[in-house]
Amino acid sequence: MTKVKAIRPSGKKPTYSLDKSPSHLLHRAQQRAADVTAQALRAYGLTARQYAVLLALRGEEAVSQSDLVRRTGIDRSTLADMLSRMGKRNLTLSKRTDADQRANLVTITPQGTRALEAVAPKVADAEQRMLETLPTDMRENFVNALQVLAEQVRR
Repeated sequence: MTKVKAIRPSGKKPTYSLDKSPSHLLHRAQQRAADVTAQALRAYGLTARQYAVLLALRGEEAVSQSDLVRRTGIDRSTLADMLSRMGKRNLTLSKRTDADQRANLVTITPQGTRALEAVAPKVADAEQRMLETLPTDMRENFVNALQVLAEQVRR
């Protein structure tokens, strides 16, 4: 693994430049990823977060809203608002659980499944084009590193 090298102006404490700052570089890469994904989703009227929710619901009978928060990283209040809007578009269905009337179970509707099936290849293609900007031998390691970082957020 490559270490970040400090830039040492004469007689001063080490400083880091933006082009070596992991947080800054991740932010810039995220901006690029968000733009690429937004372009792929725009024609379908979905946002990247809505797409993430549909992906998290795909193939599941019902998922608790709390589990969706953990799976997607979307905060609880934002997710509740999103699910309300997605429900109005008939992409998802939320209902109270029998065991706990404060908890919601969320399912993807047939219309949500169709939207996901239509847009998933477009997003995958956009993400592949983005990864192709990296040398071939770096792509898998890059995605693996992002998975490690994302896993740390979930803890």
